[in-house]
Amino acid sequence: MKIIWSPLAIDRLSEIATYIAQENPTAAEKWVDTVFRKVEDLQNFPESGMVIPETENKTIRELIYGNYRLIYRLEEKRISVLTVRHGKQVLPVDEITA
Repeated sequence: MKIIWSPLAIDRLSEIATYIAQENPTAAEKWVDTVFRKVEDLQNFPESGMVIPETENKTIRELIYGNYRLIYRLEEKRISVLTVRHGKQVLPVDEITA
């Protein structure tokens, strides 16, 4: 399966990495590398994430990594990474339904 990152997901990933890098640039780089690796693992196990509680749509799922939610949509021939959010943040439904 092909993996597509939305512009929003890339922006969120960058914002989070910038925040982490303020204290520890090495940790920020490691965090981003791990996020990409976890998302790449979806190619082999696309349904490994849980259905998110904000919607009953079984194609919209999340992987949890530390305090963060990696939210993606399963499509016929691809996986679309929709956004990355801190677990304590409210997830605006429009970020995942657009």
